[in-house]
Amino acid sequence: MGTALPVADAAQVRRYARGLVRRHPRALAAALALHALAAAAGLVAPRLLGDLVEGISRGTTGTTVDRIALLIAGFVVVQSVLVRFAHLASARLGERVLAELREEFVDRMLALPLATVERAGTGDLLTRTSRDVSALSRTVRFAVPETLIAIVTAGFIIGALVLVGPLLALPCLIAVPVLWAGTRWYLRRAPQGYLRENAAYSDITDGISETVEGSRTTEALRQQARRRARIDADIRRSYAAERYTLWLRTIFFPVAEIGYVVPVAATLLIGGWFYLEGWVSLGQVTAATLYVQQLVDPVDRLLSWLDEFQVGGASMARLLGVAGDPPATPASASADSPGDAGPDADRRLAARDVRYAYRPGRDVLHGVTLVPEPGEKLAMVGPSGAGKSTLGRLLAGVHAPRSGSVTVAGRRLDELPLDELRSHVALVTQEHHVFIGTLRENVAMVRPGADQPAVESALAAVDALDWARALPDGLDTVVGAGGHPLSPAQAQQLALARLVLADPHTLVLDEATSLIDPRAARHLERSLAAVLAGRTVIAIAHRLFSAHDADRVAVVEDGRITELGPHDELVAAGGPYAALWRSWHGDRP
Repeated sequence: MGTALPVADAAQVRRYARGLVRRHPRALAAALALHALAAAAGLVAPRLLGDLVEGISRGTTGTTVDRIALLIAGFVVVQSVLVRFAHLASARLGERVLAELREEFVDRMLALPLATVERAGTGDLLTRTSRDVSALSRTVRFAVPETLIAIVTAGFIIGALVLVGPLLALPCLIAVPVLWAGTRWYLRRAPQGYLRENAAYSDITDGISETVEGSRTTEALRQQARRRARIDADIRRSYAAERYTLWLRTIFFPVAEIGYVVPVAATLLIGGWFYLEGWVSLGQVTAATLYVQQLVDPVDRLLSWLDEFQVGGASMARLLGVAGDPPATPASASADSPGDAGPDADRRLAARDVRYAYRPGRDVLHGVTLVPEPGEKLAMVGPSGAGKSTLGRLLAGVHAPRSGSVTVAGRRLDELPLDELRSHVALVTQEHHVFIGTLRENVAMVRPGADQPAVESALAAVDALDWARALPDGLDTVVGAGGHPLSPAQAQQLALARLVLADPHTLVLDEATSLIDPRAARHLERSLAAVLAGRTVIAIAHRLFSAHDADRVAVVEDGRITELGPHDELVAAGGPYAALWRSWHGDRP
């Protein structure tokens, strides 16, 4: 189970929500005005019915029944039209806010350090991008406008009730303690309950995705029972979390229902007593009772959507927490920072005395120092688990060392903004992704302004131009999910073509050609070498022909560099590299 991504606190969520509201003052004012007019139009009918009852009781109705009926019908039509446009205005505002939320979430997610995502695992991030976004979407689209309608309508009804007769508004106060106590009890428990529910769902997603992705390994190691036990435990935690929030609702909703019924009954009983005492008229009691009955709907709507707000608030807290509080780039990390002197100072990547641990107290790198020369091709080899990929990720700025430093031009990689970091050094692994879109867009995404010749040149550099042109629509063929399928080797060539187009001065290749046939991979690497001449290339590979072609070879064993030098010298030295070479290449020198 990974380390969960952070979650924003309640103050951050409220501050962000207020910021969203302030971005759209006119749209919000227009929606509120329309809802207010619709609510005002809906208040006319009870008052007219009260007047009608009063007239009947006094025997002075005459022809007023028809007139009152027509007035009521007219105001109902006006209210319907206003409600329609009010809902439309609210929906437009909600969709605009939701679009901003989604765009900002994507920006936050893309700005996350890769190490943070890896520690969290795929389940947490997948749940936030799917379930939490969906929950927040429902809140923004429906809960927010419905709540606005409820608040405005309730305010107007209470105002109308007071105007009809201040004494008749008093019975409504009976419900206030009941609703206040129930709501307070619920709000003290619901936010954390829904956060636990969403976190438990993340664990389920994480466990299932790990099981599916590692199914062959699970079967080979006969770990099926262990994986089932993990998923069962996750489901039990999710069941307990959802049962807790259900328990909250089973208490809160009946309390709220009592709060709705009591004011109506109290208004009839107390209003009747007031009428008998001569303090109010029969028409006032009638209108007040109808207003109180009308008040049930907005209050019920408000409290019902309050539960949805707890779900949406928990989801927003998880979405806002994705970025956390990224450290600001210190002022010292400027272009004037002291670095290596000389004409290549702005291109020199250096790791000095770096140590790194995935778990506290268990270093996997032990005081490694590695300073590739600008324009050098350096190969890192060694047994599996020796720390090659970890060192490569430190050199690419994916991880920050526990101690020591990794710098480019004397500036620490962990202090550089992501865009600037990737202009210096880029990492390509055996993991790759084909995005939904045309083949041209997939290559040009690293340089959106790249023209056709530049894209074709990048594809040609990785021996992909021929098969790219042979696709049904050439470079305009849609690939990715639902599009034209690409083989793993083609997808990897696509990732390498992006790298060529991105044009960083330092490249870290971690088994970047592992999915390509060995003979084709060697041809591809030689083609890349011609294109990438003059750039610093750090290649992590198990295929030792990469080391044979490199300027220098670094042998990594147990988190340390045990040998460093040209291929021929290391073979002649008869050390660990010579043993690896003989094992891979047979007895030939």
